[in-house]
Amino acid sequence: MGRSRVRQHVNPLTDKYQQVFQMPDWSDLFADLTAPLHLDIGCARGRFILEMAQRFPERNFVGVEIREPLVDDANEIRDQLGLKNLHYVFANINTSLQVLLDSLPTETLTWITIQFPDPWFKKKHHKRRVVQPDLVDILAKHTPQKLVLFCQSDVEEVALEMREKFLEHEKFVLAHDSFWLKENIFPVPTEREVATANKGEPVYRFLLHKKEESSA
Repeated sequence: MGRSRVRQHVNPLTDKYQQVFQMPDWSDLFADLTAPLHLDIGCARGRFILEMAQRFPERNFVGVEIREPLVDDANEIRDQLGLKNLHYVFANINTSLQVLLDSLPTETLTWITIQFPDPWFKKKHHKRRVVQPDLVDILAKHTPQKLVLFCQSDVEEVALEMREKFLEHEKFVLAHDSFWLKENIFPVPTEREVATANKGEPVYRFLLHKKEESSA
């Protein structure tokens, strides 16, 4: 149960994934729409927010994943556990982020995580990476001032690119003095994070806040 076989990588630029995906009615899914909201972009099998939702029932969690079988499996497990603060969405975040934010009670959005995204190593495939300027701009303009954004990867090149793209935007600033954040800010590691640690390999992390708005 919950282990559908899928391709490891899905090309988000193919016609199949260029549609704007339909979003659910969140009032049918969450017991409390006013609860603080955590959005996990590229949640894969969703085990991170599955555990987080059980540890923090006072928060709502949304996972977005482009591989539909993984989303179906994750929502099935969610239903078996009877969780009313968790939902997984099948969508290409690079085409559907604005629609997703418009559908959610965005004023409650407190945390966004982007963890171990597909690296797409070949230079000609870098445009398939999830963190693109349009995504950064939408998050900068259409999320609350209180937002905390946490990113990590076991591929330094990918982490560096994500970090640079966010910091190039005037609204994002690092929340720590060190180049990389040493520890995960959340008490639950992802499956990839555990596997990386077990191999004794590094994880490259950073934490962002939005810049304080100046009062004119």
